[in-house]
Amino acid sequence: MTTPSAADLLHEARARERAVELTEAVVAYEAAIGAAEGAGDRAVLAEALRRLAVVRHRCNQSVEARRLCERSFTVAREARNDILAAEALNTLGGIDLEAGPLADARRHFLRAVQLGGASRELRARAEQNLGILASIQGDCEDALACYARSLEAYKSCNDEHGSAIAYHNLGMVSAQRQLLDEADRYFSQSYEIAVRVQDTYLQGLCLLNHAEVYFARERYEQALRNAETALGLFDGGVLQAQAYRIIGMVYRETGRPALADARLRSALELAVTTGSVLNEAATRRELAILYQALCRNQDALRLLNEAHGLFGRLDARGDLVYVDGKMAELEATYLAVVSEWGQSIESNDSYTFGHCERVATLAVAVAQELGLDQQTQTAIRLGAYLHDVGKVRVQHEVLNKPGPLTQAEREAMQMHPIWGVELLLGIGFPWDFRPIIRWHHEKYDGSGYPDRLRGDEIPLSAQIVGIVDVYDALTTERSYRPAMSREAAMAEIERCRGWWSEAVYTAFLNSTGATLPRDMRARSLRAETSQTR
Repeated sequence: MTTPSAADLLHEARARERAVELTEAVVAYEAAIGAAEGAGDRAVLAEALRRLAVVRHRCNQSVEARRLCERSFTVAREARNDILAAEALNTLGGIDLEAGPLADARRHFLRAVQLGGASRELRARAEQNLGILASIQGDCEDALACYARSLEAYKSCNDEHGSAIAYHNLGMVSAQRQLLDEADRYFSQSYEIAVRVQDTYLQGLCLLNHAEVYFARERYEQALRNAETALGLFDGGVLQAQAYRIIGMVYRETGRPALADARLRSALELAVTTGSVLNEAATRRELAILYQALCRNQDALRLLNEAHGLFGRLDARGDLVYVDGKMAELEATYLAVVSEWGQSIESNDSYTFGHCERVATLAVAVAQELGLDQQTQTAIRLGAYLHDVGKVRVQHEVLNKPGPLTQAEREAMQMHPIWGVELLLGIGFPWDFRPIIRWHHEKYDGSGYPDRLRGDEIPLSAQIVGIVDVYDALTTERSYRPAMSREAAMAEIERCRGWWSEAVYTAFLNSTGATLPRDMRARSLRAETSQTR
C-alpha cells in the first residue's frame, strides 16, 4: 500500500476541516506535518502548521494557535517563500483580531501585504481582514470598501470559497448599517456558494446571521427556520448557542414566553461553556428583554448589568465586534427596562402618570446646563426613572389619599427613598444612581428626609432630580390638590430656593427658560411637604 504524501495528507486535512470534523482535521494536519518534516518539504510544512493553527484557534486554543503560526512563518522564511510567510502573518493577525491587541493585528496584516502583495489570493485575504478590523472599530464605510475589494480579488482568482466569505462579511456590515435588503442578498449569495463548496461552518454562519436579518424585519417564521436548520449542522459550540438564542428571541416575540425562556437559558449555558463572551452578553440582553415583558424588572436589570460587564471584557480582548455599538444597544435596552419599571410604579397612582418620564427629561436638561458628562447624565436619567421605586411598598390608599396625611402615613411615605434602595440591593449597576433614589428629598438647608443631609453632603445628581421632582409635582394634578400654573410653581420654587444649591437652582431656571417678574417673586404660596409627596 502506497504511503500518502505530505501534500495528500494536507489535502485530506483541509477537507476534514471544511466538513467541521475538527478532531479528524487535527489528526490529519499533524500527520501532514510529520510527513512534511520527514520529507523536508518546507512548503507543505509551513502550510500544514498554519492550517492547524486555524483549527486550534477555532477550538479556543489561541495560545497554541499563535505558536503554530509563528513556527509556520519561521519555516516559510527559512525556505525563502515570502507568500507562505505572508500567509502565516495574515493568519496570526486574524488570531489577534479575536484574541489579542488590535494594533498587533493591523501590524501583521500590513506586513503580510508588504511581503506577499504580489499574490492576488493573499491580497484578497488581507483586504478581508482589514475590513474586519474596520468593522471592529465602527468604520462601516471603510469595512464595506475593504470587503468589496476583497470580493473583487477573490473573483479574479476564481476562488469561490473566498468569494463566499466576502459576501458573508458584506452582509454583516450591511446588516449593521440597517441596509437589510442588501444584507439579505449578500447572505443568500454566500450561502449558495457555501453549499456548493460543502463548507458546513460557513453555511451555519450564513443561516444564523441571515436569521438575525429576518428577525429584524419581523419575518419570524423564516428566522426560526434558518436557526433550526443551522442547529442541525452542529453538535455544541458557539454557533449552536447563537441558534438557540435566535429561536428564543422568536418565541419571545411570538408570545411563547415559557419556550423563549427555555431556549435562551440553553443558549446562555452553551455560551458560558464554550467561553463565548459575545454570545453570553447578547443572550443576557435578550433574556432581559423577555423578563421586562414579564414584569420581572429586577431580574432584567441584573441580566443587563452582567451583559454590560461582559461587553467591557470584549473591549479589552479586541473581539470581533464593534463594542461601542453593542454598548449603545445595551444602554438603550437598559433605559427601556428602567423607563417601563418607572411607568409601572406610576400605574398605582393615576395622578402621576408620565411623572418619571418628565422628571428624567428635564433633569437631563439641567445636567447638561451644568456641563455634566454623558456618564453622569445617563445616571441621572436612570435615577429619575426610578426615584420613586420605593413607593411600591406604600399602601395604595395612602398614595391616593385626597386629604392631608396622618403622622403615621407621612412617616410611611417618607420611607420610600430607603425602600427604593433596598429593592435594588444585590444588583450591581454600571451607573451610580442609588444616591438619587435615597436623597432626592433631601434639602440644602437640612430640612429634608430621610437622612437630614445638609449642603454639599447632598450629591449634585440628587439635588437635580429633587428640584425637577418638586416642579413636576407642583404643575400636575394630584389626589390632594389641583395643578398649579407654571408661573405659580416657579414662584413657589423661588420661595423655597434654599432647598438646593445656587448652581442647581440657576441651572434649573436656565433649563426651563424661567423669568420671574419681581412682583411674582414677592408672592408666596403655602408649601407643605404634602404638596410634593
